[in-house]
Amino acid sequence: MSDTLGGRDADARQVVRDETGFATARRGTGTVVDGAWRGDVTHAVTGTPLEEARVASDAHRASASEPKEARVADDGRRASSSGSPAPCRPGAPGAPAPRRLALLGVLVPAAVLAAWVLATTVGGVPSYRLPSPADVVRAGVDLAATGQLGLYVAISLQRVLIGFVVGSAIGLVVGAVVGLSRVGEALLAPSIAAVRAVPSLAWVPLLILYLGIGEDSKVTLIAIGAAFPVFTTVAGSLRHVDPQLVEAGRAYGLRRVSLFTRVQLPAVLPSLVSGLRLALAQAWLFLVAAELIASSMGLGFLLTESQSNGRVDRIFLAIVLLALLGTLSDTVLNVVQRVALRRWR
Repeated sequence: MSDTLGGRDADARQVVRDETGFATARRGTGTVVDGAWRGDVTHAVTGTPLEEARVASDAHRASASEPKEARVADDGRRASSSGSPAPCRPGAPGAPAPRRLALLGVLVPAAVLAAWVLATTVGGVPSYRLPSPADVVRAGVDLAATGQLGLYVAISLQRVLIGFVVGSAIGLVVGAVVGLSRVGEALLAPSIAAVRAVPSLAWVPLLILYLGIGEDSKVTLIAIGAAFPVFTTVAGSLRHVDPQLVEAGRAYGLRRVSLFTRVQLPAVLPSLVSGLRLALAQAWLFLVAAELIASSMGLGFLLTESQSNGRVDRIFLAIVLLALLGTLSDTVLNVVQRVALRRWR
C-alpha cells in the first residue's frame, strides 16, 4: 500500500514499499481515487515505469535462481550464436578428460617404436646400422647379468644429482646477488654472460689440468651446466618482485637475509622451480661431456666404449637409458613443483 506524499492532482510523489520491505520513492502523474493511486507511476531515481521495473526485477530474480547447468548451457548457446567458442569448463561434457590428455604423450613414442620395428624387420635396414629393439633389449639384459648396467646407471645418476645440487646452489646465490643489487649486476652480469657462452667441451682440458681425471672434474663440469638456468631465472625474477611486498616485509622488521628468505624468495618460487627443471635437464646434457674425461664407468663411458667396439646396440641402449632417466627425474621434479606451487598459492 502506498503513502501519498503529494496532493490528489497530477505530478504527485509516492513512497511504495517493494518486495524487500524498503520504501522506494516513485513519481507519477495521476490522481488519488477512493484512497488509491491511479496514473502512470515511474521510479523517482531511474525514471523507469513501475510495471517495466517490476518485470525487470522479476526477470533478474529468476535468472539468479535458475540452476547453474542451465546458465552454462545458455552461455554456450549465446557464444555459439555470436561465432565465438562456448566456454569449456573442467569436468564439463565437452572438456577432454585429464587421463585422455596424459595418454596423448604416449602416441609419439609408440609411433617411433613402430617405425623402428618396421624399419628393422620389413625395411631391410642392416643390424650393424640400426639394431632392432629386441637386439637393444638383449644387450641390456647381457650387461645387467654381469652387473655393469646397474653400476653404470648408479654412477651417472650420482654424478648428475651432485652436480645438479651444487650448481643450483651456486646459481641461486649468484642470481640473488645480481637480481637484488645493481652494483652486483653491473659487476657480475657481463662476465657471467661471457662464461655462459663457452661450450661444455671447451671446459674439459682445463678441468683435467686443474682437477685431474677423478670425480671432482666431472661433477664440476655438470655443476657449471646446472648453474646457469637457475641463475638466469632467479636474477630475472627478483628484479620484478612487487615493491609493496618488500616494503611490507621491511615494515615488519625484516632485513637483508631474512627479507630474502621470507619475502623475496617465496615471491619468485614459480620461476625458481622452472629454473631447477631446466638445470636438471642441462645436467643430463653435460653428463656425457663430463664422462669423456678419462672415465671408466657411467653411461657416457658406455657410449664411447661401444663406439670403439662397434656395438651399435649398446649405443642405442645408452641413449634410451639417458632419455628414460632424464624423463623420470623431470617427472619427480614436476611433482615437487606442483606441491610447492599448491602451498605457495
